Amino acid sequence: MQNPPRITANGNLGPVDAALVPRYAGPATYARLPRLDQVQHADVAVVGVPFDTGVSFRPGARFGANHVREASRLLRPYNPAQDTSPFENLQVADAGDMAVNPFNINEAIEAIQASALDLTEGGSKLLTLGGDHTIALPLLRAATERAGRPVALLHFDAHLDTWDSYFGAEYTHGTPFRRAVEEGILDTEAISHVGTRGPLYGKRDLEDDRRFGFGIVTSSDVFRQGVDEVIAKLRDRIGSRPLYISVDIDVLDPAHAPGTGTPEAGGMTSRELLEILRGLRGLNLVGADVVEVAPAYDHADITAVAASHVAYDLITLMGLSE
Repeated sequence: MQNPPRITANGNLGPVDAALVPRYAGPATYARLPRLDQVQHADVAVVGVPFDTGVSFRPGARFGANHVREASRLLRPYNPAQDTSPFENLQVADAGDMAVNPFNINEAIEAIQASALDLTEGGSKLLTLGGDHTIALPLLRAATERAGRPVALLHFDAHLDTWDSYFGAEYTHGTPFRRAVEEGILDTEAISHVGTRGPLYGKRDLEDDRRFGFGIVTSSDVFRQGVDEVIAKLRDRIGSRPLYISVDIDVLDPAHAPGTGTPEAGGMTSRELLEILRGLRGLNLVGADVVEVAPAYDHADITAVAASHVAYDLITLMGLSE
């Protein structure tokens, strides 16, 4: 089908109309939205980064973006949790995948940063589908350059990702936020991990993390304090700063996200994660990513469904930003 019927509103070209074309048919873009080359301008560009050379355990996240796109076929245009229609408020388009070198991490990081800057040149925001968490570093570099100042960071993850190196390598999926602090691209008055848990290499991991300026909300904190209290603390820490949100899908318990490379027991539920994100309405969200979806381990598309909804709520937030 060359030109499938689409929902249009406010001059924005939206998803293929599911009343006319079944959701399992038609283009395999995110939420069945138009491609970037089908619109004159995108307020939000959804882009995939098929890269997982930085993983330390189970590979496969290079296939994550298209897996999430397939699961996103079931998304609908109206978001009742936020009482808004994100694809009416924003022109959202699928920019396809970045082409990155799978054999050279340094070259891949440079290519991701360059592509991110190119895609945001006209004022677009990026919602990136990974890929492993290595890609957060070049995306943060680009977001900071566009913001003109260091950005605040909310990092949803089972792990800290502030380790120094693996096997002497500076750039891996466990090091991006240490590198980001060292490079001065994060506003260290407003950076937080959310959902961390599980064993560490030693107590120094936490000491280093505090020294970098990170606040930590563990998955146990979410359970014991409740979503509303966590939201209030995060909003107070972020304020009006430009905010980047990075979501490693392993922040969810393996019951909610089995398809990931480094699962940890005792994680958040998909409901908790979505409710925390929805509680960030009105903040100055300048970019976001959802990473570490590994299809080979994803039973019944559980992880991809969760990731597609997380991306949907992040896009919604971009339309409700300051």
